[in-house]
Amino acid sequence: LELIGEGGMGLVYLAEQQEPVRRNVALKIVKLGMDTKQVIARFEAERQTLAVLDHPNIAHVFDAGTTRAGRPYFVMEYVEGVSITKYCDEQKLNIEERLELFKQVCEGVHHAHQKGIIHRDIKPSNILVSNHGDKALPKIIDFGIAKAITQSLTEETFFTREGQLLGTPEYMSPEQVDLATQDIDTRSDIYSLGVLLYVLLAGVLPFDRESLEKAGFAELQRTIREDEPPLPSTRLTSLGDKAKAIAESRRTQIITLTRRLHRELEWIPMKAMRKDRTRRYRSASELADDIQNYLTGTPLIAGPESAVYRARKFVRKHAGSVATAALVAVVIILGLVVSIVMGCRAEQAREKEAAARKQVEQALVRAEKAEKLAKERAEEYRRSLYLNRIILSDISYRDGNMRRVRELLEACPEDLRGWEWDRLNHISSDESCMTLSGHSDLVFRLAVSPDGKRIASGSFKGEFRP
Repeated sequence: LELIGEGGMGLVYLAEQQEPVRRNVALKIVKLGMDTKQVIARFEAERQTLAVLDHPNIAHVFDAGTTRAGRPYFVMEYVEGVSITKYCDEQKLNIEERLELFKQVCEGVHHAHQKGIIHRDIKPSNILVSNHGDKALPKIIDFGIAKAITQSLTEETFFTREGQLLGTPEYMSPEQVDLATQDIDTRSDIYSLGVLLYVLLAGVLPFDRESLEKAGFAELQRTIREDEPPLPSTRLTSLGDKAKAIAESRRTQIITLTRRLHRELEWIPMKAMRKDRTRRYRSASELADDIQNYLTGTPLIAGPESAVYRARKFVRKHAGSVATAALVAVVIILGLVVSIVMGCRAEQAREKEAAARKQVEQALVRAEKAEKLAKERAEEYRRSLYLNRIILSDISYRDGNMRRVRELLEACPEDLRGWEWDRLNHISSDESCMTLSGHSDLVFRLAVSPDGKRIASGSFKGEFRP
């Protein structure tokens, strides 16, 4: 009826099947001039692939054969729909509705994987969505570069030509873009599903398509193999005015959409897109289960990459720089250790010196206190001696022993002499009072000369003193 699609090796027509059921079908036929052994083998492989798959989310094969000109063809289910991303945006499906649709895609891919088939080209244009009543039904199409894991799809040799990149680069896994290896398994499709989910949520590819197209093939390979894609929330906020249209097509606001992505929803595509395939979801079914976990509020299988894993990956990527930095770090650490040890020793020496200084200061304080106490006691003794001398002087004065009074008073320190000393000194210095001595016995008689200038005394022993 009309040409509705064209691929690298075949043309797809809308046709009408008459028997056994009259219906519109998609007729895929090898292009003229493309009927080489390799193309025919790949074409036959796609037909065999679709023939073994039976799932509501995968387009069915109804018939196959060869034209009169020898060009192989096969008849498959005609999906009257649009790509999944276009459908979601045109219908303005919210996040939950997009996730429900995506979950069906995961179930279809999981069915193919169970049959031992890897799609290898999962992208929006290979997932068509049409309405069946009030329900949207996604269908996976175009298994043209699918790879069998457990069985031979055709007796013809089917291979990827050396240096030929099969698939769409923006949706390719790191192992698929590496032409040096053919070690592709179902986890490659998990990666592509992660990119698809990223686009459904954030409205944009993880890596800018124009940048990838402008970059050389080697740079494209390096980007996909080594560069970590930005988080969907981060990518969305960097789009400026375009982000507003993306949010509106999801019936929400930019801030609300960014917040929802940032909380935990973006962990799901980021886990599916991990460079290390052993850290992706183990199957498309597990990915679908995690989508259901999010929808029901159950804890996710996914989570942000651990700091240990990121550090290990950084070390592998920058081994030379890390080794140099590690060597510098070791030198710095050794220097710090030596400095700390020397510092500790110096601190200990300072503490010992401070302790010795403190001991000396304490000894000096004790000596000063002892000296002060000695001086105080010496002063007390000196004052006591002074007081005793004053007392003895007073007694000697009463006894009339003026000479002794004078001796005692003269012995008194000048700085201690007070009124008591002055009194005794005054009365003992009066010339009208004299002490006469010289007798060894009691004096019983005195005689004074007529002029009053001389005196004579006599004792009981008969002593006479003029």
